[in-house]
Amino acid sequence: MNPLKKLAGETAVYGLSTILARVINFIFVPIYTRMLSTGSYGIAVDFLAYIAILQVILTLGLETGCFNFANKHHKPNTVFSNALITTGALSAIFFVFVVIFSGQISAFYSLGSTTATAAVDYSGVILFVGSILAIDSFTSILFAKLRFEHKALKFATFKTIKILSETIFNFLLFFGAPAYISSNPETYLLNFISATPDFNYIIFAIFLSCIVSITLFIPDLIRIKLTFNRKLWREMMLYSLPLMIAGLPGILNDFVDRIMFRFFSPAGNIWESDLGIFGAWVKFATIMMLFIQMFRFAAEPFFFSRVKEERSKELYASVMEHFTAFCMLIFLSVLLYLDIISLIIGSEFQAGKDIVPVMLMAYVILGMNFNVSMWYKLSGKTNFAIYITMAGLAVTLFVNIKFMPLFSYHAAAWGHLLSYLTMFIISITLGSRYYPIPYRWSKIGTFIAAGIALYLISYIYSDSHIIVRYTLNTLLIILYIALYLKIEKISVWKLKF
Repeated sequence: MNPLKKLAGETAVYGLSTILARVINFIFVPIYTRMLSTGSYGIAVDFLAYIAILQVILTLGLETGCFNFANKHHKPNTVFSNALITTGALSAIFFVFVVIFSGQISAFYSLGSTTATAAVDYSGVILFVGSILAIDSFTSILFAKLRFEHKALKFATFKTIKILSETIFNFLLFFGAPAYISSNPETYLLNFISATPDFNYIIFAIFLSCIVSITLFIPDLIRIKLTFNRKLWREMMLYSLPLMIAGLPGILNDFVDRIMFRFFSPAGNIWESDLGIFGAWVKFATIMMLFIQMFRFAAEPFFFSRVKEERSKELYASVMEHFTAFCMLIFLSVLLYLDIISLIIGSEFQAGKDIVPVMLMAYVILGMNFNVSMWYKLSGKTNFAIYITMAGLAVTLFVNIKFMPLFSYHAAAWGHLLSYLTMFIISITLGSRYYPIPYRWSKIGTFIAAGIALYLISYIYSDSHIIVRYTLNTLLIILYIALYLKIEKISVWKLKF
């Protein structure tokens, strides 16, 4: 089989589960924002940020390390055995630490809480978080082993089962548990969750899905013969730990603002509520991220497979143009019908709707940054990725420390936009020096300017009668598509549907 076709096929299978996870996450937004208060949802968002950051640390970069050494070592089983023993031991130590100190961690977490939530005992949810991190860190190596063995279908099946189980548990908890508890006030469920929906429900559903995930791997675990090679382990750690350290700025850049709400929200504001509103609308803006994720799965192997072709750089430039044009179409489509689409968000969360344009534009820049950052991947100068991401993190921290006490979640949204824009500019500058690609910035800029201009026209007439407003918005969408076709010199009659 052609290796490129095989790679493309596996990429599609791997991508399916990731895209499914994003879709389901979006589907739950109306449920969470209607059944939870802004503060309760904010606490869930806060815990999920800690999970995302700590996962990077607990896996120690060993997923990539396994791929590197398994391809070089004559006994791949020894490589994965070393990794499983390491992550298993670290996860166990971490979990025991969480169990022993859950009360103290809960008390420390409560220090920054508002009066309404300061009295809440978080020790239960902290145990769930510890369990999630321990299980996910361990199973990440098992999923990496499936990828190494090219078992893409099994990988996607296990991931999909985990995602669907989390979905089912969410539905059972939010729509079944309160009525069951009301009818059975002595039920054992009260040892795990509260009688009415709160942040515990979200974390508990993830915890149960992790139990399902590791259960699926029991046959694989039975077949693995655990062996430990000290010399190989030392080499693996020397290779993997720098990767973990390099990955931290990226994950911090995406999630550290959630954690900062506790410390930098405006005086008098309930930080949990501010974070809940921000978290809901960020999820809403991930409509753009869904497209970018789909593009990344297809584009990465595409870029690498054509790196040796004579006109590859011109092709990369063309991809960037079409990608930007389509991103701005999504930008317009969401914003011009935002009043209708936003009805899926609970009324208590509506105050944060005005961050959506900023977050959508931030994700447009992030997607464009993925395109322009291919230069260091294609040229092998991946060390620049650390410096670029560090610059973006510095901007994120500065904007949130300086402006969050004044503007709350608006500062967080602008922090994302300015951070991604900083990384984008730096990447373009360095790329033009080390791996120049002939991007036609005037053309790309035209798509962005047109999208923003049409949105502003719609905004000016936003107080018009609903029929007039949405008729105009539809015409503006058609105008943008016509502009794209004209710029690309595509005849509508030649389009193949």
